[in-house]
Amino acid sequence: MTQESWDIEVDWLVAGAGAAGMTSAIVANALGGSVLLVEKEPVFGGTTAKSGGVAWIPGNHRQAEVGIEDSVEEGYAYLKALIGDSVQDARVRAFAERAREMLQFMMQHSRVEFSALPAYMDYYDTLPGSKPGGRSMDNAPFDLRQLGADAETIRLGHYDGLLLPFNITVVEGRQLQDMNWRAYLLGAKLLLRFVLDLPARLRGKRDNRLCLGPALVARLRKSLQDRDIPLWLNAPVKELLHDGNRVSGAVVERSGTRQRVRARRGVLLGTGGFAHNAVLRQKYQQAPIGADWTAAAPGSTGDAIGLAQPLQAGLDFMDCAWWSPTYRIPDGRVLALISGKSNPGSIIVNCVGRRFANEAQPYEDFVKAQYSAHAAGESAIPCYLIFDADYRGKYAVGHLKPGKVEADQRLAQENFSSGLLTRAETLEALADTLGMSPEVLCETVATFNQHAINGEDPAFGRGESLHDRYYADPKVSPNPSLAPLNTPPFYALRCEPGDLDTKGGLRCDEFGRVLTHDDEVIPGLYAAGNASAAVMGDTYPGAGATIGSAMTFAYIAARHAFEAAPSPSSSPHDTAARATD
Repeated sequence: MTQESWDIEVDWLVAGAGAAGMTSAIVANALGGSVLLVEKEPVFGGTTAKSGGVAWIPGNHRQAEVGIEDSVEEGYAYLKALIGDSVQDARVRAFAERAREMLQFMMQHSRVEFSALPAYMDYYDTLPGSKPGGRSMDNAPFDLRQLGADAETIRLGHYDGLLLPFNITVVEGRQLQDMNWRAYLLGAKLLLRFVLDLPARLRGKRDNRLCLGPALVARLRKSLQDRDIPLWLNAPVKELLHDGNRVSGAVVERSGTRQRVRARRGVLLGTGGFAHNAVLRQKYQQAPIGADWTAAAPGSTGDAIGLAQPLQAGLDFMDCAWWSPTYRIPDGRVLALISGKSNPGSIIVNCVGRRFANEAQPYEDFVKAQYSAHAAGESAIPCYLIFDADYRGKYAVGHLKPGKVEADQRLAQENFSSGLLTRAETLEALADTLGMSPEVLCETVATFNQHAINGEDPAFGRGESLHDRYYADPKVSPNPSLAPLNTPPFYALRCEPGDLDTKGGLRCDEFGRVLTHDDEVIPGLYAAGNASAAVMGDTYPGAGATIGSAMTFAYIAARHAFEAAPSPSSSPHDTAARATD
């Protein structure tokens, strides 16, 4: 292909402006490359912006600050014990060894700022190499106004404008959940800061103090600004171009015009998973499935798979996802139910009225148990979070504030009329309304209550692990996740087996290079994030495993492309990418 056939030439072309794509663009630029980042959506941030923004980084340099000792070998041992041989060992080791390297690089060369969460444990505390905290990392808040005009194109967060008027970090969220005097003091402080931002309040603007996923993508976007890295929105990649067997660029459609972009070092696909692609989900995943129960960004439609399959790219873990119970609120948004299912005074039952799993276990495992129960004929899809008036008064559940903050009569009535939330004065009436057996539900609750009083759950072991207790109520003893359901009225929240995004995607090696069905490298083509098959396989080691692995392999891919290939010659077309931003 001749130089004249290219509209633009850069060193590194990146598709997808989530955590993976923006990280890779920043790394490539820091290594001296010219970069173009393109995003098919009109907003940036992808599914990262809808997440908690936590990154799971074993052996990171900030663990010592919170008194936790860790090492690469311990992180690797934990991952191997969990993942086994389902993922190429070199790829697992690459993550274990280089995640902390990525973190140090990004904190030195960008606005990214993470701190270790000392009490956010690995999900499987009985496995060798696990840690009681410190690997899951919270990113720092960020002032949205620093983005200038780009503040208008950031994707909304998961709970934006729902639970609280102001945004909170992971640490603040956990403190507020305790509902003690310290929590009230913190809430008052955060509310006062929000109210005193008078320019934003008078304009009816959202909270300018971003936290969680929005803060992470805003920090990455600001880093792109700092480095003058162009980001094209509404610019999907339509086709990968190749010279022989090497990917040499792509056709990018921008403002209705197709442009041929040469990428001398390579192309990185960070376009997300295929959560919103019903055809792929029904082809590869367990029924019942579709595109209706996912909390992923709408752009997660499997673009990377479609682009790379003509090159005989291999696929892995297509039957897997980052599973989580989800529910749809009246405005159409699908939200993940992460924490509410762990609090005492609640259970989750199937359509008959029976429990089928430990409600407080990791969200991925809960959905797997839900699918298994359904496949065994237990009618577990949908399921219902059942709780009593004591629970309703004390705890937030999903987007619903505690009753002491927002009474039932103040709730949007669409929550009830849509079938999302059901209320009844007795368990029998609740079961009747839900179409389940009153006798079965009453028996289930009676059995649960009998053991909950003693802090025991002989059926499923709820509350026995560090994970089960993290989102529970420490004021409740002997088991902070268990209390009987006794106080009317009773409630039911309908939940589906959803996900945060899919895990299946392009098969990659330890450098992030895309492989063929026969495990041959496709030169010039890389993938990271949910566009690639998860390095975690069909597992979820801890909070932030999605983002931690996405950023790590985005970093590894850029470094490999620039350190393994010869230095490219300069081209007048490089400046064209900047001039057209």
